[in-house]
Amino acid sequence: MSATDELINFVKRRREQLGLTQQELALRAGVGLRFVRDLEQGKQSLRLDKVNQVLVLFGHKMGPIEIEDRDEL
Repeated sequence: MSATDELINFVKRRREQLGLTQQELALRAGVGLRFVRDLEQGKQSLRLDKVNQVLVLFGHKMGPIEIEDRDEL
C-alpha cells in the first residue's frame, strides 16, 4: 500500500468513524469541500498545509517517513 493510499484510507475511516460528511469535515477543518473530495480521491498535487488542517482534527499531522525499500523512489 502506498503512502497516498494510507492517507486516503486514514482520512475516510476517521471521517466515517466520527459520522462526518465530507462537507462537515471541510467546514470543521477550514478547507473547501473540493479539497476534501480531492484528498479522498487521491489527487497527487495537494497542499501540505491543507492536508495538515484536515489531519489535525484527528490528532495527527504529516511528517517524513523513512523509506526502507529504496525501490519506492
